[in-house]
Amino acid sequence: MKMKNIMTQALLFIHIPVAWLFTAASGQPGSSSSVVVAGHNVSAPAGSKVMLQCVSGRMVWTRDSVRDRQRVVHWDVYRDHPEYSMERVLDMFSAGEQRIYNSYNLGRVGLNPTAFRDGNFSMVIKDVTMNDRGLYSCNLHHLYCHLYETVRIQLNITKSRRKQQRFWDGQKAVYVILLGSTVVLPCINRRNIWTDWSREEEDQQVVHWDRQSPGVHHDRADRLVDLYASGEQRSYGPLFLQRKMNISSRAFSEGDFSLAISDLQLTDQGMYSCHLHHHYCGLHERRVFWVTVEPPVILTTLSAKALPSKDKETAKNESPRVINVILPEQRHHFLMPLGYILTALLLLAFIVLLIILIARRRRNREFDQWAYTRSSRSLSSSEDHEMDVSQVTVCSGENRRFDYKNNILKEKTHTDVQPKFVDLDREMQIFSKRGHET
Repeated sequence: MKMKNIMTQALLFIHIPVAWLFTAASGQPGSSSSVVVAGHNVSAPAGSKVMLQCVSGRMVWTRDSVRDRQRVVHWDVYRDHPEYSMERVLDMFSAGEQRIYNSYNLGRVGLNPTAFRDGNFSMVIKDVTMNDRGLYSCNLHHLYCHLYETVRIQLNITKSRRKQQRFWDGQKAVYVILLGSTVVLPCINRRNIWTDWSREEEDQQVVHWDRQSPGVHHDRADRLVDLYASGEQRSYGPLFLQRKMNISSRAFSEGDFSLAISDLQLTDQGMYSCHLHHHYCGLHERRVFWVTVEPPVILTTLSAKALPSKDKETAKNESPRVINVILPEQRHHFLMPLGYILTALLLLAFIVLLIILIARRRRNREFDQWAYTRSSRSLSSSEDHEMDVSQVTVCSGENRRFDYKNNILKEKTHTDVQPKFVDLDREMQIFSKRGHET
């Protein structure tokens, strides 16, 4: 048994460099410098009170008494046969023993007992079988700090030693392992949120406000307030400055670290920054506010007026008084331009309707005039036709008495007369007599 533990630890130390190579893309090293996550421009008149909002849900002080259940690591495997399914292999809390879900893996699959102290959560699989192939994922959860990290490794099994290899496919590490051998699936994260579980957390959370006057470099900014999760609060600067700038005492229980500034003056303008530090969770954020002080608001008040005198003569001689009526600002001021738009649309519609009516009336008038002229022309043509017929009949009856004015009318008239009957025998006799006489 001891020999197996020694071999397991030796394999873990051998695979540490490889694990660093494949987990470099998913590791999130802590940063000591603050990251600006928000910037706001604030403008307020002099003499007023301004509130610089700085709220963060991750900084809420909700310390759990059962600390060993705040951090957990669990390994899962996804298989594509017989169906796409997920199977929990094992899990382990920061102050507890590891739990293996399948009895087949007892004594064959496990983690290093000191995983939460050295940050090495690599899983060892002995006597690899074909049933072990699949996509493995190492999931690290910190419920208190709201941090979740995942490392994925594809495990393939081969029967040939020449096909053993390890490579990166662009998204995950791929291990091709010989059947029956031992493999270590790396999952290493040495951030203090996983390893520094024995230290006190009260001094790990702190919020402080700084003010940077115009023209002053950020390295020489003035510290205003420091607030610790334990409840300690420190104010800096003159006493009058400490009294006008403060943070709520329930800041860490509500997550609201807003800075209230009363009696705002021209000397208070500048850049204010709220720094949120949670060293244990690796949280370093900064919110920046540019404060501008405007001239004070002057409130106009009406002068006192004397009561009217009872003397009628003096009342008549008094000059007329002007009463200033101040109307409250209307909330629905946007209705006025809307009314103008609707009025313009109605006027446009009325003009279009009027144009349509005028055009239709003119068209009807032109149609009536055209119908009248057509009817008159038809009547005149019918009368002319009747006159021609009567004239023709009259002329046909009085052909002999017509006074011919030209040869054309005469020829026309002769054509209308019935043909004359000619006796050829008689004409021949007359013609022969004339021949003898000659």
